[in-house]
Amino acid sequence: MKFRFSIKYFATTALLFLIEVLIATKLNHVFFVRAFLGDVFVVMLIYVFLLSFFEIKNKNVLILGIFAFACLIEFSQYFKIAEKLGFEKGSIMYIVLGNSFSWMDILCYATGCLLVFMEKINLQKKLIFQ
Repeated sequence: MKFRFSIKYFATTALLFLIEVLIATKLNHVFFVRAFLGDVFVVMLIYVFLLSFFEIKNKNVLILGIFAFACLIEFSQYFKIAEKLGFEKGSIMYIVLGNSFSWMDILCYATGCLLVFMEKINLQKKLIFQ
């Protein structure tokens, strides 16, 4: 892993971050979008954010690591870690850690990671067969 800056990945990070903000603030009344798409996009956001600053050779390990991280956060919600750490409801850390465990969220994280993996494969095919 080597430090470098990629404007392409950073621009994608900014776009996905804006989508996440829109989902949280403007589309929070649309159940499917708020409940599912936000969780699919968040793992994609983490992926492109890390690639904005680091050259990572084995992207499969990165994708698995992001999925494991997302699951760790989700399981911390089962044990109410945000409350046990004393974060107030509505605080940034309380929102980041979340407060309700859901197997559906884990499925959404897996879907997001699968989409990233499939796009990675698609990009490799394009580069090989051009």
